[in-house]
Amino acid sequence: MTLSIPPELISASQEMLALRNQQLPNVTESEMIQAVRTLLIGLGENPDREGLKDTPKRVVKALQFLTKGYHESLDELLNGAVFTEDANEMVLVRDIDIFSSCEHHILPIIGRAHVAYIPNGKVIGLSKIARICEMYARRLQVQERLTLQIADALQGLLQPRGVAVVIEATHMCMVMRGVQKPGSWTVTSAMRGVFAEDPRTRQEFMNLVQHNPKF
Repeated sequence: MTLSIPPELISASQEMLALRNQQLPNVTESEMIQAVRTLLIGLGENPDREGLKDTPKRVVKALQFLTKGYHESLDELLNGAVFTEDANEMVLVRDIDIFSSCEHHILPIIGRAHVAYIPNGKVIGLSKIARICEMYARRLQVQERLTLQIADALQGLLQPRGVAVVIEATHMCMVMRGVQKPGSWTVTSAMRGVFAEDPRTRQEFMNLVQHNPKF
C-alpha cells in the first residue's frame, strides 16, 4: 500500500520549515563548535586543556543527534508501513522509552509513552508507532506539545476511530536545578475520537497503562 500523508500534516511541516529558514541564518558546524568553546570560557574553564580539548566537537555532535527529529519526516519514517486491515479493536503499544530535551534549558526529559488507536480500515506497523514518538521527541520540546504531536500524527495518518496518548516523564530542569525535586514526574494525555467521546473506552485505555511509575 502506498502511504499518503494528509495535506494538512505536510503543509504544517512545510510552514514550520519555511519559517525556520526565513528567520535563522545558516550556521556552520565550526561556528557551533566555537560557540561551545565560548560557553566553556564563560564558565571559567580552559577549552584547550586535555580533558576539554575535544569537548566542543562532542557537544555539537551530541546536540545534533538529540535534535535529529527536525530533519526527519513522517513519509520517510513510515516508508509505506500503513496497511488495509479489517480490525476494529484497540491497538496499544505501551512503555515506549522517551528521551527528549526541554526547550527552556536544553536539559533531558526522560520517560515513557503509551500510545493506542482503534483502527478504521487501516493499521500501522507497530515499530512505526515507536519511531513516530522518537521523531517528535528528538527535538527541543515541552511535554504537552510532544503528546499532542504524536496523537495528531497518528490521527492524520490513519483516520482511525480514535487515538490516545499518555506520556509520563521526569524533567531534569526540575530535578537538577531550580526547584530541585527528584522523584517528581509529569503526566500528559491527548485523546482523539472515541477516546475523547466515550468514557468507557478512555477508561479501558487508562486501566491498561496504569502502573506505578519509577524513574
